[in-house]
Parts: sequence; C-alpha cells; structure tokens
Amino acid sequence: MTTKFGAMQHFHHDGVTIPVSRGGRGRLLVLCPGLGSTQADLYELAELLRRDYEVVTFDLRGHGLAPAAGTYCFEAFLSDLATVLAGLGHPDQRAVPVLVGYSLGADLAVHYASEHPGAVAELVLIDGANPVPEPFITEADLPDFRAMWEEMATRQETGRGSARQVLLTAQEILDLNVEIDGIRSEILDRYRRIDSPVSMIMSTSMAGGGDEGHAPRFNLNWRAGVERLVREQPHISTSWLDADHRLVFTHAPEIAQIIRCAIGPPARPAS
Repeated sequence: MTTKFGAMQHFHHDGVTIPVSRGGRGRLLVLCPGLGSTQADLYELAELLRRDYEVVTFDLRGHGLAPAAGTYCFEAFLSDLATVLAGLGHPDQRAVPVLVGYSLGADLAVHYASEHPGAVAELVLIDGANPVPEPFITEADLPDFRAMWEEMATRQETGRGSARQVLLTAQEILDLNVEIDGIRSEILDRYRRIDSPVSMIMSTSMAGGGDEGHAPRFNLNWRAGVERLVREQPHISTSWLDADHRLVFTHAPEIAQIIRCAIGPPARPAS
C-alpha cells in the first residue's frame, strides 16, 4: 500500500501490528518516534530527509496507525523497534541503517545499538537518551505531572481515529515516564557498549522558557545530563537548538540539516 507517508508495510509481533512507511532513495535511515508522537507528527522531518535518504518511519504500539496493546513498557516499545529493523531487509545487504530517535525513540535507539553490535551504522539522538543526574519525576512532582497528562489525554480524544491518535491513558504515560527516569539513570553503561558514531541534537529549554515553576530546574538537569555524557564520551557530537522538547516539530528544517552534516553526504549510485 502507498500512502502520503510512502510505501506502507505492516509487521506483526507480540499481538500487535506495527505500520511501517518507507520512501526516498539513498542511504537507509530509520526514524523512531517517541512517547506520545507518531509517524504523522514526524512527517515534515521525514519528507525533508527523503530528498537525500531512504527513510523508514513507523508507529509504536498504541500510537498513530498502530492498534492498542495489552502492555506498554520500555521493553515492549524496544521490541517494536527491533521488529521493524529485523523486518526491513534491503537490496544491498551491506546497507546498515542510520538510526534516528526522538525522545523515547532516542532511548530505544541507544538500547538497541548497545545490544546489537554492528547492526547500526550511526546514531542520531534528538532530545532523549540523556543521562540526567536527577530524576525528573519526584514524589513531590507527581500531582503536577498527573494533572498535565490527564489534560493531554483529554485533548488527544479529539484525534481518535486519526494518524495522530495516542491510545495510552494518562496513568500509562505517567508510569512510562517514571520508568524512563530509572532507565536513564543507568544509560551511561549503554553508551559504553555502542560501537557506532553518536550525534545528539538537544533543546536548550526542553521544559519551556521562563523562570517560573519547574522549567528552570528541569532545563538545568537536561543540560547537566548532556555535559555528563560528553565528559565521559568526548567523541559524541552535540548540537543545541533554541527550542523546547517539541523541537522535532517546530525546527524540522534545522534538524534535517544537522542530520545531513552529522551522517555525511547521501550515498550516490556508482556510475
């Protein structure tokens, strides 16, 4: 099937169907969305990259064109990514993909690459996989986060049945964010096991601007995590965008250009 996202395939595993879109020509690049985002949300970035690369995008379980699932946890989402990568195939078996992950997708990319040596040519991590020194969600913060995601879940009701729908409840999203906090506390060890080049594209104000509320503390924690990572892994290149965590939607042209610079010129067919 061909859609506006490109040629559409469906991969089945773990009782769920993962919709996968593929389009463009050149070096293979797999674009992994994050928690609460879909391939439809990444459409602008994917289209910009398809000018130079063969880009694969997909929906995680419970997101977009993928159906609801009985289990939502980090390992379940990681299995979705692994299923996509295992099922892609390629006419040129030497073409190992570049893996680009946004938010949770960046964490999934780091875990996949650390567990599959040689399976990923390069990693580009967009505002995720950050070894922050302090968790974002403390007991004191729980009420605010619960209220925020309940409001978000209410807004998402209007998108039900569309390519941008998110089927997770506010409690499921809250539980996942607490789980991700724990995973990021141990992610430095994952970076030590990666044998591919890594580039990061990070927001300067991931929690938003201003001096009120939680934003200043969260933003400082976010930057401290990247600085911590680069001190230990100085070969990792980092680009900062003056944006919040929605940078992949608000700054798609800038991100596409950084990715082109990070992974080198597109492969051209031999004459």
